[in-house]
Amino acid sequence: MDLFEKLKKKAGPLGQYADDAYGYYMFPKLEGEISPEMTFRGKKMLNWSLNNYLGLANHPEVRAADTQAAADYGLAYPMGARMMSGNSSYHEQLDRELAAFEGKEDAVLLNYGYQGMVSTIDALVDRHDVIVYDAESHACIVDGVRLHMGKRFVFEHNDMASLEKQLQRATRLTQESGGAILVITEGVFGMTGAQGKLKEVVALKEQYNFRLFVDDAHGFGTMGKTGAGTGEEQGCQDGIDIYFGTFAKSMALIGGFIAADKEVVKFLRYNLRSQIYAKSVPMPIVIGAIKRLDLIRKHPEYRENLWTVVRALQSGLKAEGFDLGRTNSPVSPVIMHGTVAESTSVVHDLRENYQIFCSVVVYPVIPKGMILLRLIPTAVHTVEQAQITIEAFKEIREKLKNGLYNSEKVINMAEQN
Repeated sequence: MDLFEKLKKKAGPLGQYADDAYGYYMFPKLEGEISPEMTFRGKKMLNWSLNNYLGLANHPEVRAADTQAAADYGLAYPMGARMMSGNSSYHEQLDRELAAFEGKEDAVLLNYGYQGMVSTIDALVDRHDVIVYDAESHACIVDGVRLHMGKRFVFEHNDMASLEKQLQRATRLTQESGGAILVITEGVFGMTGAQGKLKEVVALKEQYNFRLFVDDAHGFGTMGKTGAGTGEEQGCQDGIDIYFGTFAKSMALIGGFIAADKEVVKFLRYNLRSQIYAKSVPMPIVIGAIKRLDLIRKHPEYRENLWTVVRALQSGLKAEGFDLGRTNSPVSPVIMHGTVAESTSVVHDLRENYQIFCSVVVYPVIPKGMILLRLIPTAVHTVEQAQITIEAFKEIREKLKNGLYNSEKVINMAEQN
């Protein structure tokens, strides 16, 4: 069979909806200044789908730093991979400041969070080693694990008994192979908002010999007394051997980093294929990240504002009987029940009649019969906007319950609008 012919017949679980969903449910275009109110298809929307936890995207000092760095250096500087010709004093400064912020000896920048996670897993383990990872790990972790040539075991989400069972299996194998064990989990699971049980995982080190790698994309900047993340929140940061943070959430930027012991970071600098064979992070992003980190350190009120909105939104929804699952982070999933077709009608109604924009998650990402509307509060939302959303969700739920969204097919928004 011709490769392209095969692709046409096998669109994939999301691609099968491409013709009907493109531009509305998938790949929508939000326009205007990044803020809780943006424009979608000519209509102003109350937007709960921004990776801008601390409201730094349009902070005047951030915009000024980004603009000045772009004027001074452009996007080309420094040229080449960092190992060869793409290093600078600013890159080294950001490494040091991130390490200090996370309470680790050293840190190394990553061009992209997703790419960096995949590459870090690939670099850390060989075929003699065993990976044990949480069942609800982010796709970047799953893809990194897929590259592993040795054994890998998955434990049930946040289930310590299941983790211990897999650690016992991994221990037996590594005793034979002479390899090591790497446990991977998340600080905050981005879909459900549940914190990983990091303190309990760390406690298992007293019985089993393993190293802990934590993806804290949603915890960096939002969790803990200083914003250092979920390890700080749970009082077990020292037990995290390898800490991963991304700039994409709290910093509203591109890139990420790994923080760990000096020797581990040294090893990664010389073995991360995604960094050795890719262009260095451009200077405006590095300088912009330094400015953002400085603001996170100096302005705890941004994080406090975030949590004020989070508490108003989550407590208000729970008071009205909504199911928010196990979230104990800013991620606010509202779980309803219905078909994929009904979910498209729900989202359409929210956007067209209530002017509320949020992300919807359906099967195959979550089980059949469930609809998950994910809200991402930020420090620049208001309590009043949270209340507006709660009232809209109450009406949406009633319509769903009464079958008003029942449909046998996905609405073709391109034709309808």
